[in-house]
Amino acid sequence: MQIMRELIPLSIPHLAGNEWNYLKDCLDSGWVSSVGSYVDMFEQRISKYVGTEYGIATVNGTAALHLSLLACGVQPGDEVIVPAFTFIAPVNAIRYCGANPVLIGSESKTMNLDVQKVQEFLEEECISDPAGLKNKQTGRYIKAILPVHIFGHPAEMSSLVSLADRYQLPVIEDASESLGSEYRGKKTGSLATVGCFSFNGNKIITCGGGGMVTTNQESLARRIRHLSTQANSKPSEYEHDEVGYNYRLTNIQAALGVAQLEQLDSFLEIKRSNAELYRQLLSEIPQVDLAWEEPWAKSNFWLCTLLVPAADRKPLMDHLLSENIQVRPAWKLMHTLPMYQDCQKYRLEETEAVFEHCISIPSSVQLTEEEIRFVVKSIQTYFDQS
Repeated sequence: MQIMRELIPLSIPHLAGNEWNYLKDCLDSGWVSSVGSYVDMFEQRISKYVGTEYGIATVNGTAALHLSLLACGVQPGDEVIVPAFTFIAPVNAIRYCGANPVLIGSESKTMNLDVQKVQEFLEEECISDPAGLKNKQTGRYIKAILPVHIFGHPAEMSSLVSLADRYQLPVIEDASESLGSEYRGKKTGSLATVGCFSFNGNKIITCGGGGMVTTNQESLARRIRHLSTQANSKPSEYEHDEVGYNYRLTNIQAALGVAQLEQLDSFLEIKRSNAELYRQLLSEIPQVDLAWEEPWAKSNFWLCTLLVPAADRKPLMDHLLSENIQVRPAWKLMHTLPMYQDCQKYRLEETEAVFEHCISIPSSVQLTEEEIRFVVKSIQTYFDQS
């Protein structure tokens, strides 16, 4: 009888620092809700780490995106450029504003939003008038660009921000997957008008949930903080001056985040080392490529992702799952989901091709060398038997 190997998970938290101590401090002090020293500390330390003046903690990364879009002036009926290849959160956040996503194609090497395609869309499909940049097909106005750093690898930000500046469009940087990653020596989350992070349980550090907005603009930081606290201008008198949101992070979650952040440098070192070992071992399997960082980038390798022949993707995943190795495909492309299938799409041919080849493999901080070797051996076994 074959003994089932213990699960090798895709990406789980590593809680090995001061988490218990800081959580106990919250419980002992009674500061457990959305006000407390750990919230302030977490905001200050994340913004300092990223290299921005301000940090505003939120209940999750989707809330960070929603507030950032609102603060950047996105209103009902507007349009926001976003990649079709992404987790659904940024596209949902656009809809929360009553706005419409315009789904643009990605480039195949990093799987990030293709700046050349964005430029072509703005130049060929839009026209400037006194009210702004109008989409010729829909008659609606483009109000922002929302790139996503896919699997932790930075998007090509310099040319994207320059393009956005030409049209006076804010750039909302979805850095949910990329804490610790660098673009040309600068941390993600500091590269645009605002940056948004997620601290969900599968991210490189976690609060059990949680998010953060980072920015250098005081006016944006003030407005985002105001909206996140039910737009309460005079808390002692319950004076609310507009529709706001209950989007603040709790002190308990922030305490967990502070403890996790203290370990981030070691987490990054481990994940990059694990990615390098995967790369070395997988180089012996000609049917497989490991998505790798560009020379101008330093990835946190949040999820190590393989590119395999499209015909092998599903059977290879089934084989690995049968070996108790947790893997997953890329997210469904946004234009294939029922609520977004009628959105405007532009140049998705590369995006659709890349999607068919992606498999993300175990990438947790506590992944051992023995487990990495087993994962690669299982991949090799599949192709040997095919």
